[in-house]
Amino acid sequence: MTTISVVIPAYNEEDCVDELARRLTGALDQLGPRYDFEAIIVENGSRDSTFEKLVAIAEGDNRFTIVQLSRNFLMEGGMIAGLDRATGDAAIIMSADLQDPPELIPRFVELWEQGYENIYGVIGNREDNSLFRRAAAQMFYWLIDKMSDTPVPRNASDFRLVDRRAYQAFNALDERNRMVRSTWGWLGFHSIGVEHDRPPRFGGESNFRVFETAGFAYRGILASSFKVLRAFPLLGFALAAISFIAFIVLVIQAVFFGVPFAGFGTLACLITLLFGLLFVVLGVMSEYLAMVFVETRNRPLYVVRREIGRNSGGAISR
Repeated sequence: MTTISVVIPAYNEEDCVDELARRLTGALDQLGPRYDFEAIIVENGSRDSTFEKLVAIAEGDNRFTIVQLSRNFLMEGGMIAGLDRATGDAAIIMSADLQDPPELIPRFVELWEQGYENIYGVIGNREDNSLFRRAAAQMFYWLIDKMSDTPVPRNASDFRLVDRRAYQAFNALDERNRMVRSTWGWLGFHSIGVEHDRPPRFGGESNFRVFETAGFAYRGILASSFKVLRAFPLLGFALAAISFIAFIVLVIQAVFFGVPFAGFGTLACLITLLFGLLFVVLGVMSEYLAMVFVETRNRPLYVVRREIGRNSGGAISR
């Protein structure tokens, strides 16, 4: 029998998990008797009753395993904790807020049976996103496409099915800072996208935070490429050209209007441009240094508080 593992990080999703379990089991039961599944839901440090509701789900259906982390380790920490425990012939990664439709899973499995090893969702219409979020998403994908050393399909999401070989290769990576979507591209494997509309959240409030997300995207881009470092010489040449043009403009201005004192314009241009370049370089270098520091500490990507799942006898063990 073929087993499908479903990995779902959940953070403050008390309004969604019951409906998630219902729709997930319905979608997976459509695959027929040839398939079995295990659902690994990682409770990611929630402050509501998400964990208690997940325990009740696991007690009613021994195909569910609940992993509770000691605190919130972000989406990536929860996803990695689930993938580390996956045992299926393929693994599906999805969110708990039902913006990744479980009804798309049979289509993913169909493509997997055709030989694809990485089937990912491509978001078409984002029904509940503001204009700002849509513009920010487009800007992010444009930047990651230009900066990343590996391809990241535009509007690709973390919702995907990956073959056992793919997720085991992913699990073998030891890096702490990673842009997950570009990591799948770096790993390779036979890939295809499936476009779908992203519905609104089923319930609860979005965990989206502008500055946290922007910081994550910034570090993810740096982790995916060294092109930022390689751009510094080009930036230096560009600033030199700007300084030269500004110098010509100031000379013309001095001829017709004079200057506050001799050398004022030259000093102002040089100080502004060079200090601007200096702080840009120091900022990026500091970020890379912080990432190296995180890697050298070699701390785990997540810490488990407890795990509830089925044992060999099918009972719930704590």
